[in-house]
Formats: sequence, structure tokens, C-alpha cells
Amino acid sequence: MLLPSPDNDNLPWHTEPDIDVRQGGSSTATINDDKFSLNFDFKLTHQAQYPHAAIALVFGKDIKTPQLADLSGYDKISFSAKCSAENMLGFSVATFDEQVTKPEDLDTYRTPTTFFSCNTQWNQIEIDLTRLEILQWWFDLFKVGLSDKHYKLNQVARITFGNSFQSPMEIDSNVQITEITLTGRNAVYLYLFGVFAVLVWSAYGFWFFRQHTQALVSELKDKTQRDRPLIAYQQLSVESHRDRDRSAILHFMATQYANTELSLDGMATTIGVSRSKINDILKSELGFTFTGYLNKLRLTEAARLLAQTEDANIAEIAYSVGYKNVSYFNKLFKEEYSCTPKIFKTLSDKTSEADT
Repeated sequence: MLLPSPDNDNLPWHTEPDIDVRQGGSSTATINDDKFSLNFDFKLTHQAQYPHAAIALVFGKDIKTPQLADLSGYDKISFSAKCSAENMLGFSVATFDEQVTKPEDLDTYRTPTTFFSCNTQWNQIEIDLTRLEILQWWFDLFKVGLSDKHYKLNQVARITFGNSFQSPMEIDSNVQITEITLTGRNAVYLYLFGVFAVLVWSAYGFWFFRQHTQALVSELKDKTQRDRPLIAYQQLSVESHRDRDRSAILHFMATQYANTELSLDGMATTIGVSRSKINDILKSELGFTFTGYLNKLRLTEAARLLAQTEDANIAEIAYSVGYKNVSYFNKLFKEEYSCTPKIFKTLSDKTSEADT
């Protein structure tokens, strides 16, 4: 995975804006985050003949040490994308061409490209790296025949996400991209190695896994039963609380927990109860601070969705319960349930099979 885990010794990279300033343009591209997600703003202007604004994942640890990455072991790249307004974005790969490329001149790299639509909802995108198209301007510029459409992925300088000819002009646009994952033959090798290791330890592993699974299934079943009163999707009854403030706090959090912008200050302003009183009531009633109870609601609902949704997508569930960052969600979920969401889903399926 390239993102959200950029500290990769095999494929180190850093981000750089790529705009049309060299062509006399004034388009802009600003990076907001490149650690947990690729979050950037861009604005296209009319100054350049071909306006361009993009963010590039440049291989190499920093701008002083660029390098060519070997991506020939991969045939697909997938990611989740969301835009502030509907857009048609471009994805391209800068590949080294032995006949044309000058390492210091980005325009000389063969740049196979494709396009994908992007809107205000998170969409999962998968691109076949072996079926990209080289744009005609490159053939015209370097007098290369249009039939010469081949490209190699063994020397790649950068991967770029940016505008297309259908992107809106003179408008501030925001793009969020996460879970950038390369898959292909390398992943197959790792899988086969894992299978071999499992076979070597099959006798002991089978016994241990069986015992561990039974214990974990039992523990998770007990935990979900204990947390059942907290599940946010159930109808809450607040009449039993001693005063109006308690009712307002619990009802507000039960109905607004999925709001990614929910904060203690915002809640205090909305319901007219002070920050300190909110925390005092939550602590005395439920034993949680505001943040602790908010995470409890979100994680409990996430656990329900994982257990009851047949084809559960972990990223979509994380976003639906109020988490912007999937890695952070995975960390909190593991702390709460002592296993990752993926393992929880598998164990929940086993629990359902046992019950039937």
C-alpha cells in the first residue's frame, strides 16, 4: 500500500505539485495532507494553452534523491476518491523511454494516462496499469508513430493525480484520495509464501487457531451483548434520565455521532450546555468523557455494520460512522475489540454460522 503508509523502504516517495507555470500558466495546486490521505486543492486558470494542475507521487525519499521505481510486478492500482464538486480527473504514470527520455525533462517521459470521475461521495476506483493510453500530444511532440503505444513499468518516475480537459475552470476544487494500493504479481508471491508458511506449521497452527478462534468468538459475542444498549441505530429512550440536560446530551450524540465535524465545542453551542457539564454528565452517567463516549458509539455501530453487512467495505463503514481516516479507525477498533475490523468480520460470520 502506497497510502496511508508512505514510509515504505521498497517504494519510498514524496509529493510535489505539478502545475502549468512552465507553460506560462497560473494554475495552482496546494497539498493539505499526504500522510494519512492525499488531500489537495487546485484551481485552473486560462493563462496557459493547456491548463494543468496536479499532485505527483514522486519516487525517492525527497526532492534531492529522485529515483525510478520498478512497478513491473504490479498490474493494478486501486484507491478511494472524493471531490468537493463533480469532476473528471486524470491519472498518469511517467515511464522512462530509452529513445526519447531525458531524465531531467519530465515532458520526455512516456506518460500513459486514464481518467476517472469524482464527486462528493467516496468512490472506489480500480485502474489497470497495463491498459493506459498515451496522449497524442506526446507522439506529436517527439515525432513518434501513433502505432508505437507500448510502455514499460520497470522505470517509473512518478504517479500523478490531476485535472483533465473536462475539469472546471476558475473554480476552487478539493480532492481527497486514500488507500492507494498496488496489486499484482508481487502480491501473489507474498500470498504463496504465506501459504507455504502455514503448511509448514499446519499441525500446530490448526490446533492453536481453533482454540483461539473459539475463545475470541465467545469473547466478542459477550462484548457485543454488553455494548448493545449503546448501539446508536436503536431507538433511544431518554425519559428515564433525571434532567433535561442529560436527555439533550444523550439524544444529540446518538443522532449526530456520524457527523465527522462533531466536536465538544460545537455540541455545547448547539444544545446550550457547557463543555464541563457535558463531560461531568457523561462521566457520572456512563463513565466516559465526550471523546470516549463518541468513539464508543461509533465503534459499536461499526461493529454492528461489520457483523450484519454481507459484503462489508471497511473504508465505507469507517466513513459512515464519522471517521475521516481509515487508519485511525482501524487503530481505535483494534484497541476496542482486540482485533482488526477484517478479523472481526470473519469471526462475526463464524458466530452467525454457529447460531444457525
